[in-house]
Amino acid sequence: MMTESSIVQSFPSQNTTLKKKNKVMDPPDDFEAFSKAVSGFGVDEDTMILILGKWHSEQLRSFRKRTPQFFSEDECLFERLDDNQIGFWTKEFLRFKNAVVQWTMHPWERDARLAHEAITKGPESFGLLIEIACTRSSEELLGVRKAYQSLFNQSIEDVVSRIQCIERKLLVALVSSYRYEGVQVNDSTARSEARTLGTAIRTSNKKNLIEEDKIVRMLTIRSKLHLKAVVKFYKDLYGRDIYKDLESEMRLKETIQCLCNPQTYFSKVLIDALKDDAEDDTKEALTRVIVTRNNVDMKEIGEEFNKQYGVPLSRKIDEVALGNYKDFLVSLIDRINENPSEIPITGSSTEGGASG
Repeated sequence: MMTESSIVQSFPSQNTTLKKKNKVMDPPDDFEAFSKAVSGFGVDEDTMILILGKWHSEQLRSFRKRTPQFFSEDECLFERLDDNQIGFWTKEFLRFKNAVVQWTMHPWERDARLAHEAITKGPESFGLLIEIACTRSSEELLGVRKAYQSLFNQSIEDVVSRIQCIERKLLVALVSSYRYEGVQVNDSTARSEARTLGTAIRTSNKKNLIEEDKIVRMLTIRSKLHLKAVVKFYKDLYGRDIYKDLESEMRLKETIQCLCNPQTYFSKVLIDALKDDAEDDTKEALTRVIVTRNNVDMKEIGEEFNKQYGVPLSRKIDEVALGNYKDFLVSLIDRINENPSEIPITGSSTEGGASG
């Protein structure tokens, strides 16, 4: 992160922006620095304060003239800030606030509000319902259902049952589930269910796979250890990773990955959020994952991220994000790396995260 002294040194025009013969010189370096400070994924508050705090009306007027990406003139030569730009800046300023609010909430309330938002947004966001239902413990998911009912005066099961989409049967079963969390696994049953999955995947009715009762039942009542065994037996039987065979069944793939290999799932969510061309909803996942997994398996997610993409997660965030938002997220990651023994990983009321 740039310090104040380094910013000052990088703007040679700053000390020469003086009135000379009643004329104010333009500070083009400041304009460029300001544009970068509000370029997205948070805002660089320190740079903005340093620059805007010294600008007078002449510099502000010149800035509006020199930044057509922000301002445009109408027929009356009125310099108007673009409406889309106002929305963009507002959203970026709110990233830090939203991260802090999510971090301070009880995990059950946070997940209930995230689930409600996903339902409201519609089918493109239903992956978040799968994420919550499959990466939380049975007690935590029960807590989310209680919080949802308290917050919105209706059960999440009832709300999801009224969704009109092909995923409805799976979603209702997932949010309603209460899984066995012991260590017992019946290998014979797991092998049989791996064969059932393989047969279903290879049938001509593959496009309706997500609606098959036996598959939905398997994914929503079996323990996570049992399903890990199913995935292992699938590979033994067919010589292929099940995830490769589910490329055209995104929701089923997400469900199995969240249940059996959440660190890989979350690493993919994070790298997608950090891409330059990521859409708004995709970017929001950066806050969500770091906040909800921080007291759970963030260290393991960071290790998987580094393994998959060849860069530490905190460094990638430092390269992409800006300002207080960036500093807050990096601090949450660093606290785990520096003091892993102090981070609780189990318990239905774990603060700042939810165990999975």
